[in-house]
Amino acid sequence: MMTSALPYANGQIHIGHVGGAYLPGDIRARFERMAGSDVVWVCGSDEHGAAITLRAKKDGVTPREIVDQYHHEMQEAFKGLDISFDHYSRTSSEKHHRVAQDFFLKLLDQGSFEVKTEAQFYDSEADQFLADRYITGTCPKCEAPGAYGDQCEKCGTALSPTDLIDPQSTLSGATPELKDTTLWYLPMGRHEGWLKSYIETGELNGGAHHDASAWKAHVTGQCRSWIDSGLQSRAMTRDLDWGVPVPVEGADGKVLYVWLDAPIGYITSTMEWAETSGQNWRDWWQSDDAELIHFIGKDNIVFHCLIFPILLKEHGDYILPTNVPANAFMNLEGDKISTSRNWAVWVNEFLAEFPGKSDELRYVLASIMPEQKDSEFTWADYRERVNNELADVLGNFVNRVLVLTRKYYDAVVPEIASQALTAEDQAVLATLESAPIKIADFIRRSRFRDALQEAMGVARLGNKYMTEQEPWKVFKTDAERTAMIMNTCIQVAGNCAVLLEPFLPQTAKKLQTAFGISNAAWEAVRPDMIAAGQKLGELPILFEKVDEETVAAQVSKLESARATASGARMDCEPLKETMTFEDFQKLDLRVGEVTACERVPKADKLLQLTIRTGLDERTVLSGIAEHFEPEEVVGRRVTLLANLAPRKIRGIESQGMVLMAETEDGALRFVTPEEGSSAGDVIR
Repeated sequence: MMTSALPYANGQIHIGHVGGAYLPGDIRARFERMAGSDVVWVCGSDEHGAAITLRAKKDGVTPREIVDQYHHEMQEAFKGLDISFDHYSRTSSEKHHRVAQDFFLKLLDQGSFEVKTEAQFYDSEADQFLADRYITGTCPKCEAPGAYGDQCEKCGTALSPTDLIDPQSTLSGATPELKDTTLWYLPMGRHEGWLKSYIETGELNGGAHHDASAWKAHVTGQCRSWIDSGLQSRAMTRDLDWGVPVPVEGADGKVLYVWLDAPIGYITSTMEWAETSGQNWRDWWQSDDAELIHFIGKDNIVFHCLIFPILLKEHGDYILPTNVPANAFMNLEGDKISTSRNWAVWVNEFLAEFPGKSDELRYVLASIMPEQKDSEFTWADYRERVNNELADVLGNFVNRVLVLTRKYYDAVVPEIASQALTAEDQAVLATLESAPIKIADFIRRSRFRDALQEAMGVARLGNKYMTEQEPWKVFKTDAERTAMIMNTCIQVAGNCAVLLEPFLPQTAKKLQTAFGISNAAWEAVRPDMIAAGQKLGELPILFEKVDEETVAAQVSKLESARATASGARMDCEPLKETMTFEDFQKLDLRVGEVTACERVPKADKLLQLTIRTGLDERTVLSGIAEHFEPEEVVGRRVTLLANLAPRKIRGIESQGMVLMAETEDGALRFVTPEEGSSAGDVIR
């Protein structure tokens, strides 16, 4: 049983999401299917919680409209990247509401909760209690501003709203007050003993439950830190009007906490899959023979490794996770990915701008997957990997194999005569024997970067072998040796067609068609998988190279998004050379009043202004005739640079300069002094 974190249905999917929870799950699921394993991989849209209602309030729509929009958009993104969930559900469905409520009621009947009436933050201006994500403040641990009431996203510390320094309501900006409300709490402190054993040794109730040594160090480290600090009770209900209603009499206006509701969505999704596939969902969640693996990002570790296991164990009928291979974060062009600042590569935008290039993005994200620590995506690196690895190594190799096979053997795989293998032949064939074993081991240990490099290493070896063996030269003198070289190259290319399928499904499909592979099972990978006499097909160019202009355009788009988010304008002229304060003091800026204005003969752009300065009355020429009629200017107060050296224009001496502002659309506006200023006032 495999799950990937349910994405919040309040925004689009970006590359950080893909590299964190969905691409690793897809690689593992595709591999297990090829290996003949019984695997079910489920996911779905997380459509409750404060993040949804906040987005709805911001956009002025209902939560239902928000979740419907993004549920569809997220599915399109996953489909476009060939993310192969067995089932994708949503937590706002009636079925999920029933499943989550039944789960809650069983825990309630068993005494798993504590009912407490305690003071919670309340926004009197918005007239509602504040859920965790409705409250921000300074983190008490790392002192970062903007921490939420449930977690600091900078240091990862799990928080309660009352932990925050200087809390503030995200609804009104007001300082919230404390007000009593009744909620159901999960007393997590009761579970510290068995959780510690479960995380550190894999033991549960005296028996080995999972291989704890297979868990990532940063996952067990975070869990150990939380447990050692003492687990606090956490409210499993919230005072909200959007979510799964608490199924208890008198609990009007209360819903289940999203981190109780959402992970139960994995169970609901499995139930829905089972109903359509004729399976029994209990075989995957309530059988000792089943394994449960969660693919998530590191910000969800506490929920999947501590809270959800407590809930499952308290229920009593469910298995616990056997591994939670959480990934770290993926950064972008030297900065943290930020949805609020639009600093992201959005999957749907990528698919629209790079049609048919989903495998390229999958390859790059798998190559830099943040498995143990944060990684970084840059468009320059994207270009280098596509051009130098996919195009120059894989694409070039298989193209040469097909071209030469067509040239020498009419596209038919040649027979090889009995002859002694060279050391180079043996090295290639040995690699084909060992590669599927190594790749499988890496994938099952969630070392996807190593697995991909091992698979691409097969293509690199084939490229090197062909270049060094030079069949185009050997063909002239030794037909049997040429057949051996070409048959070996064909075997390498055929193996790549299967070994790369978990990572590059579209490319693998093209390769399998070209090399006549109908059985892409993992066990089919072997040094002689392409039979002699097999007719090879055609293959289009697999990868088009990415040019520098494409990279520059994408970086420019990001910078434009950054500027827009910060309020800057991308069309602004750059700052001029810095000047000193002494330089500024040389400028004599004064308020002037226009007493007369007329057009300059034979000059379409010039107006001749007569300006009273308080010291004198002078003539100033200004290139504003395309923007103003003379009568519009008379009587205006203007900002005048009074000590600019006189200059003759069209035979008329201009004694100063009127300052103007150019708007975004190219129009000119007077820089007008405030009301109450008079001609001659000095502007400092």
